[in-house]
Amino acid sequence: MTSTDSPPATMPRFTLLSRLLHWAMAVMVIGQFFLGVTMVAALTYYPLLLAIHRPLGILILVFAVVRLINRLTHRPPPFLATMGKAERKIATYSEYLLYALLLAQPLVGWAMLSAADSPVTLFPGLHLPGIAPHGIALYAALRTTHTVLAYLLFAAFTAHICAVTFHTVGLRDGLLRRMSLWPSRSR
Repeated sequence: MTSTDSPPATMPRFTLLSRLLHWAMAVMVIGQFFLGVTMVAALTYYPLLLAIHRPLGILILVFAVVRLINRLTHRPPPFLATMGKAERKIATYSEYLLYALLLAQPLVGWAMLSAADSPVTLFPGLHLPGIAPHGIALYAALRTTHTVLAYLLFAAFTAHICAVTFHTVGLRDGLLRRMSLWPSRSR
């Protein structure tokens, strides 16, 4: 298939649950990026944004665990013929990196708050237990780690979007169709 040929209309897709989890997490992660940046830039709204950021982080953690279990129990569709051996390895390792970051980032945030002796409030009356000992030095280390992981997650997320855009717009190989929620058009 050349880059101008259209992909087959019956291209294998991820399961519906995989696709729903993928897009739900994409929306949540993008929301967290905006919340995180706005929390730093607009201190007037910091308490409100933090009240949204904390439970959303826990929700991302829950979705990441569910998504990982789903991924381990459901084989993904095969790689496209347009992807060479090196690109397949990069795609596989970048998937591992994204899963690791989506699990680590909220756990580090939760541990950071535990070290600050500040509970994670999911909603009034429901606080999560601490997962790290209280200590200012530990809080500082975890705060730095949380920031570094946020930058790494942003970079990995951006690389993922760029790769999908390259396949969708440049190669026109139908890669996005494998994860789309909408029905595929017949060609």
